[in-house]
Amino acid sequence: MTIGEILATIFFTFLFILILAPLWRMNKVQLDRVRAMRKLEIKRGSRVITLIHRQEALSMLGLPFFRYIDMEDSEKILRAIRLTPPDTPIDLVVHTPGGLAPAQIAHALHRHRGKVTMMVPHYAMSGGTLIALATEEILMDANAVLGPVDPQLQTAEGVFPATSLLAAVRQKDAADLEDSTLVMADVAMKAVSQVKSFIRWLLAERMTPAQAERIASCLAEGAWT
Repeated sequence: MTIGEILATIFFTFLFILILAPLWRMNKVQLDRVRAMRKLEIKRGSRVITLIHRQEALSMLGLPFFRYIDMEDSEKILRAIRLTPPDTPIDLVVHTPGGLAPAQIAHALHRHRGKVTMMVPHYAMSGGTLIALATEEILMDANAVLGPVDPQLQTAEGVFPATSLLAAVRQKDAADLEDSTLVMADVAMKAVSQVKSFIRWLLAERMTPAQAERIASCLAEGAWT
């Protein structure tokens, strides 16, 4: 082989390795996560399920060149819960800003006979908090947070909290409002009522009706943004 051919071979080999390296690192991260889950399952005698929504990055030579959102969807979580033996404890690791279908997951966890523990390493906002209410125990890092579960409604101007829409409508005379605004207000009222009712149902077996109502009102009526 000539020097030029040797250099070309070295160059393309290096380029090939450079392209495969980020994919190898991504697979290694996934494998490390699976191993960590298996260790936790053995230690606690449980089935570990993750609900993790986060931004991942593929990098080359230390520089990120591609970012993507890694979202474990509701179907995957529901399938994992369904395939867990009824009496086996479930440890659900949650890291999410919300924006999923929490009611279905909460229903499935509520029906599970074994103990359900939710682990929050960083945050479980909105729908993540609603799912937490369906568990028997919540383990959180000292700096981890939960959040309100007030429903959000899509309007022509954007997405707004249902409670804020209702507050705005109450400050005006109904005769001055468009029909579409009145319809949205009606939907907002029903949405808040539905979420509060669902929270009360989730908490009914673990506290008094008055305690459940206080928590439902606090989380669903817009006490916090």
